[in-house]
Amino acid sequence: MKIAGSAVVAFILAVTFGACSRSEPPAPPPAAEAAPAAQPAPVAQEAAQALPSELAARLVRPNSPVLGAAKARVTVVEVLDPACEACRAFAPVVEQLLFLYPEDVRVVLRFADFHPPSQEAIRLLEAARKQGKFQPLLNALFERQQEWASHGTPDTERIWTIAGEVGVDVRRARKDSQAASVDDMLRLEAEDLLALKVERTPTFFVNGKLLVSFGAEQLFDLVKQEVGAQ
Repeated sequence: MKIAGSAVVAFILAVTFGACSRSEPPAPPPAAEAAPAAQPAPVAQEAAQALPSELAARLVRPNSPVLGAAKARVTVVEVLDPACEACRAFAPVVEQLLFLYPEDVRVVLRFADFHPPSQEAIRLLEAARKQGKFQPLLNALFERQQEWASHGTPDTERIWTIAGEVGVDVRRARKDSQAASVDDMLRLEAEDLLALKVERTPTFFVNGKLLVSFGAEQLFDLVKQEVGAQ
């Protein structure tokens, strides 16, 4: 999904999503409510919570996938589940953050396997990364999520078909997806998410600050604040 030009900001500010929690479909978007006259609208600082240093150190691992400029001043960490509808819905928002701040923002991805087919998809993504096909496959898994990630009847074999169609060497990827290094990565992801108390996807951290008030507008505002502070 591509959104460019002046439509970018309008798109981000207009969209509200529910999040996925462990083994559950995403919650429906909350109904819009008028802000009380006596209460000012929340600002970005109130929507974020700085992590203690020992937890902030768990946000990025040396082998975590990175989108955007590797040495960007602002790091957005997204915890995502490939089978999560809310993560799919947020994908264009993340894409537009990188579009708006190509030199200032990088997105580091961490993985949660909150749904039955998710772990196999994550294993495949790791194998595809070795072939330089990580982002095309992630995009395809989101775009075709309904084909493989139905919460009632998941079809994990379908992800391999999708992988082949985006150019992944499936035979090699099947072997690489079962490597001990992938087992270690999944264990470390689970340990870090437990320590960080991540219970829903997507969850966002911006420069070590947890986005507490969930939404596209809140994420956009916090990133803008952090870019301006650098």
